[in-house]
Amino acid sequence: MTKPSEEPVFFPLIHRPGEAQVDLGEAAVKVEGVLRKVIFFVMVLPHSDAIYVQVFERECLEVWCEGHIRAFDFFGGVPNLITADNAKSLVAKVIGPNERKLTVGFLALKSHYLFDTHFCRVRRPNEKGVAENIVRYSRLNYMVPVPQVRSLRELNEYLEERCRRELNRKLRGKTKTKGELLEEDKAAFHPLPAVRFDASRKASTFVSSMSLVRFDRNDYSVPVKHAHQTVLVKGGIERVEVFRDGKLIACHRRLWTKGDASYQPRHYLELLERKPGGLDHARPFEGWELPGCFDDLRRRLEANYGTDGKRDYIQVLMLLGKYPISRLAKAVKKALDYGAIRPDAVRQFLVTTVRAA
Repeated sequence: MTKPSEEPVFFPLIHRPGEAQVDLGEAAVKVEGVLRKVIFFVMVLPHSDAIYVQVFERECLEVWCEGHIRAFDFFGGVPNLITADNAKSLVAKVIGPNERKLTVGFLALKSHYLFDTHFCRVRRPNEKGVAENIVRYSRLNYMVPVPQVRSLRELNEYLEERCRRELNRKLRGKTKTKGELLEEDKAAFHPLPAVRFDASRKASTFVSSMSLVRFDRNDYSVPVKHAHQTVLVKGGIERVEVFRDGKLIACHRRLWTKGDASYQPRHYLELLERKPGGLDHARPFEGWELPGCFDDLRRRLEANYGTDGKRDYIQVLMLLGKYPISRLAKAVKKALDYGAIRPDAVRQFLVTTVRAA
């Protein structure tokens, strides 16, 4: 009698229309010449073998949610059942072999799109083996050689186009293309809801004495008048927005490193008026890129009026709280041309420029 193999043996599985599997993988990407490690999200429909792939900065709840949403939009509907592993962003607690307590954020996504979930048994990722294979396929076919792009958005546009082209393929043993089989998947899908899910993570927090709010281990500035107040922070894939009493008070590009800070100099202009020394010594103004005419204005003001000249220059900068920098720059250039460089004169040129526009 032949002794049974000790290697694991599996059943070939039935892949019904309308079901999906998801997973994450890692890859290296060069963004503006800098080599970085990123993660990529994959969703595959095993019945049709249609795939969707997108890259993100790192794993977190927002990435999982955004990956699902983009895939739903790409496929034109919502799979009725999605199989995933027990990622901490999705599963708050494994209660038993078939029972999971979902995280609040993923439960909100599931409730919005009305799909069912199946989670692999612990240490049994083969239960989503199709997605595991697509992770390997995507890495070899889309991430080798190392992509060189200007932004992750550019890479994602390329990946979406590659996924679209994949729909024209006919796999071995199949009589229809992926795109034709996708129509069978779509017949079993739930329709997309009228409103797109907001994948941002929200947190109530307190503005520090340096007019900063902390979100996901990074700091973001808000206007100094909101220091020591409670605000709502919304962190999405690309932006971090800060609200006070329902009103948007700050918007930043999201930072993905640890312990970094994003400053917007305009947020500190009101404080600069009271503490002019901050112009040369405060971090928010370090490396502030202004049109060259501003440097010319400051030099002439300080040469002519000394300390008062610096205060005059700050008064000109204060106008950025009301006018766009392009218009203020035009007014500053006129002031320099006419030799009338005090704040009142710049303000007058600015009003004239606005009326002319």
